[in-house]
Amino acid sequence: MLEQLQELDRELFLFLNNLGTKEWDWFWVMITEKEVSYPLYLILLILIYKKIKLRGLVITMLVVALMITFTDQLANFFKDSFERLRPCNEAFIEYGRYLAKRCGKYGYFSGHAISSFAVATLISSVLKPYYKNVFYWMFAWAILVTYSRIYVGVHYPGDIITGALMGIVTGFLFFKFHHYLMGKFNNDFKQKS
Repeated sequence: MLEQLQELDRELFLFLNNLGTKEWDWFWVMITEKEVSYPLYLILLILIYKKIKLRGLVITMLVVALMITFTDQLANFFKDSFERLRPCNEAFIEYGRYLAKRCGKYGYFSGHAISSFAVATLISSVLKPYYKNVFYWMFAWAILVTYSRIYVGVHYPGDIITGALMGIVTGFLFFKFHHYLMGKFNNDFKQKS
């Protein structure tokens, strides 16, 4: 059963990986780099500041930092535990495309996927009362980032799907933590006034 799932994952990887063309390679290589997300994060910080002010921004930044640390450690724990080679380390990659700067050894599950979907879930939940369509934009961005990992040849679809699901759950849990902190600090502030 596991071998059949892995074979299906390889076939799906080759299909999705080979959807690319040389004309689009630059775009997906760019999207896969973490730095390309910085302008989006800056815009989100501004939107958060405008709607929930400095205290809310500080709490949000703290929760995001804790969440990213958690997702990074969780992804690395799974990679080291499962030791599933990335597609770029497999012989069949010659039938696909490998465009990443480096390969890395293990890939189950994707750190980009868990962190992208965790951020999308948390931030869209924080901003949803103010910007009803933020959910669509955040998840579209997360999907672009995670597909880029298949396109450049460093993750299987199973790595991405697992990471995305783990990211959604993690983002929801950290949103609950964010909600708790916002209530606690707002109540403490009101009581001191």
